[in-house]
Amino acid sequence: AGAAVLACAALSACGSMGMGRPTATANLAPTAAINPNPTTGKVTFTALDHGVRVAGEVRGLTAGEHGFHIHEKGDCSAPDGTSAGGHFNPGKQDHGSVASDPHHGGDMPNIKADDQGVATVDGPVSSNVNIGKGDDFDIIGRGLIVHADPDDYTSQPTGNAGARLACAVIQKAP
Repeated sequence: AGAAVLACAALSACGSMGMGRPTATANLAPTAAINPNPTTGKVTFTALDHGVRVAGEVRGLTAGEHGFHIHEKGDCSAPDGTSAGGHFNPGKQDHGSVASDPHHGGDMPNIKADDQGVATVDGPVSSNVNIGKGDDFDIIGRGLIVHADPDDYTSQPTGNAGARLACAVIQKAP
């Protein structure tokens, strides 16, 4: 009976971590915005009952805050990352903080790198986006950008977050 209780508890914990829910991943690669540019990372997006959460790690940053956004195009071909377009904004809202309205679908909290240049990512994504529904609010196939500077959450249309240090295409997880 003890083993059955333990197994049940373990399954419950896994369920709360997003198992069985739609997920997507993004592998960040450096742009040519700075030279040398050691910025890399991997994050996972997980659909929750009321929105999407992003978690992972970004390395090679300067210490401090950096803008972190979903961009409209899943294209990292331009050396400076501009091929990813502007912020993902399917709801046609002003730029702002994901913690208040209005904000873009691609707005997320700044990430903060420690003295070793590592940022642990764990935060909300706009509540109006989804993973894998195939509609205008789906993040699959969109770009993900790490910026050189913090997002000020007020400057339009992008928060004055500076150069694009790393770029990824968000892909549906297998």
